[in-house]
Amino acid sequence: MEPNDARFLHSKTSVARTRAQGIKAHKCSSSGAIPRLSIKEFIPHTDLRVHEIVERQSQANNLAKQDACRRAEMNPKLLEEAYKRCRNICSEYARTYYLASLLMTEQRQKAIWAIYAWGTRIDEMVDGPNAVYMSKSFLDRWEERLEDIFDGRPYDILDAALTDTVSNFCLDIKSFKEMIEGMRMDTWKSRYKNFQELYLYCYYVAGTTGTITVPVMGIAAESSVSAKSIYNAAIHFGIANQLTNILRDVGEDALRGRIYLPQDELEQFGLSDDDVFARKVTDNWREFMKDQIARARFYYNLAEQGISHLDKASHWPLWSSLLLYQNILDAIENNDYDNLTKRAHVGKIKKLLILSRAYKKAQPVPGSIFH
Repeated sequence: MEPNDARFLHSKTSVARTRAQGIKAHKCSSSGAIPRLSIKEFIPHTDLRVHEIVERQSQANNLAKQDACRRAEMNPKLLEEAYKRCRNICSEYARTYYLASLLMTEQRQKAIWAIYAWGTRIDEMVDGPNAVYMSKSFLDRWEERLEDIFDGRPYDILDAALTDTVSNFCLDIKSFKEMIEGMRMDTWKSRYKNFQELYLYCYYVAGTTGTITVPVMGIAAESSVSAKSIYNAAIHFGIANQLTNILRDVGEDALRGRIYLPQDELEQFGLSDDDVFARKVTDNWREFMKDQIARARFYYNLAEQGISHLDKASHWPLWSSLLLYQNILDAIENNDYDNLTKRAHVGKIKKLLILSRAYKKAQPVPGSIFH
């Protein structure tokens, strides 16, 4: 689906929520007032055919309950070592996700580590220190390896962990292929003319993580909402996380010649690529960042709506991941919106406090169907 095929959603609920957050749409006046992003610039929607993934994964997991899902037979000791290596990758490259994963059941932990390790390996090939030596065809080869993983033929020990995870949770290959497509974008695209384009990129590299992990987290048997709405919330979670990554890493990405910010919105605030490369925080930059942060929080709000409809054992780790990542936005604000020369982070003590808060959020509300 091309970006030009995207359309905008204008739900009354979304508009009300956005207005409640104090986000108002108005044009730049002759007095030089700073513009605010409109609701349509918050919610672009592209038909990514997510329903296909929902239907296939739901059907596959229903079959799995009848032991009809194809199982991959592998050496238990090899698998133990494979998951251990995946765990090490996750703990090194994604401390926030890793911390949240420690709150999951053992089988879910392993699945998350395997999925994250697979994605990290692609990301390192595209963005890592050896990326300059990689030809564009390596992603084609990686996609071929993905097909082998889903056919029960892992190429190496790390692939073996994902083969086992795919088998355990009957995952669909489409989301993994879309993640590779997002990595392909990084090999040729370094600017995004509007949020429509950026949204598509965020979906490919992070929203897909949401569709992949819904079967791992498990949909609550007592949930009365549609599976698609739960998947959409998971996608919003991934979008929010990626937007947070982008805002945290603006300065670092600029050093590599990349700007993952909507070009038209930069222009609305009187900014350009040169201002990003100059790494100077101005009043216009601060105002621009306020809207970008508001957009990320908007997606976190959408993501929250899906957590209670997942398996109860997944509530605490998911709330922890959401609140820990969301706190990065607070850190950017505490740095006076300087994400050009500073990298926002959440300290250890703050993380522990957030885990406690997440535990409370994860408790069922008295009187609800999930109590």
